[in-house]
Amino acid sequence: MSARLLPVSVVEKPWGREALPVQFGVAPGSPIGEVWFEPPPEMPGLLIKYLFTSERLSVQVHPDDEQAEAAGLGRKGKEECWLVLDAEPGAQIGLGFRRDYALEDIRQGALDGAIVNMLAWQDVTPGDFIYVPAGTVHAIGAGLTLVEIQQTSDITYRLYDYGRPRELHLDAGLAVTTPGSHDPALRREATPGRLVDGPYFTLDLMDGGGETSGPALVVPLSGEVVVQGISARAGQCLFVSEAAALEAEGGARYLVAFSLRDGETV
Repeated sequence: MSARLLPVSVVEKPWGREALPVQFGVAPGSPIGEVWFEPPPEMPGLLIKYLFTSERLSVQVHPDDEQAEAAGLGRKGKEECWLVLDAEPGAQIGLGFRRDYALEDIRQGALDGAIVNMLAWQDVTPGDFIYVPAGTVHAIGAGLTLVEIQQTSDITYRLYDYGRPRELHLDAGLAVTTPGSHDPALRREATPGRLVDGPYFTLDLMDGGGETSGPALVVPLSGEVVVQGISARAGQCLFVSEAAALEAEGGARYLVAFSLRDGETV
């Protein structure tokens, strides 16, 4: 059995922040939007990252596995979820639409910017947990720190980007868009226990000691998690290759994620 810390990548984004929490060890300066952990070869289908926003992200949508494959991109769909770690007063996330819109109305909204007001904007606070199925049009707002767990995929179709000079993907995005609302049952306060139960991954929020039943990614949110002498703190991600005991120190609260579809998403 082996446990190891995953390598970290720091990614600049136009909507990022110039000062990150101290545990990430990033000197102030460039706008950093993402800190993500390189998926291990033993679990390539799952990606964990932190997001830091000072502005709204683009209005975007992701395909599912079948849609990505049909587009010749391989089975690299993207379902994802977010745990809100910090939120400025009034912070929001746009999730799905306020009502059912015709795709032509969504297209026009993406062209003239009205799509921003067509989204259903939800107030969020620390501790909120949100699951986002593929096909859900969404936009993360400003003033947020999130941890994101997702299928390992970089297929993002931007529908609207507030005039930023980046490529849009209107036709491809509309082809995979679910035009209705986001299911309220997929938004709740995170409490210890199972947060996600497949089909692509499972995710548990843990307080205190525990164990894994197989290969897993362990993401401390506070305190320290130790596996066979290898420790991880907030801002780090630990890969555990097989069933193992998880020792919690310093009031550790942490996430444990298992990939269920690696053979299909690689």
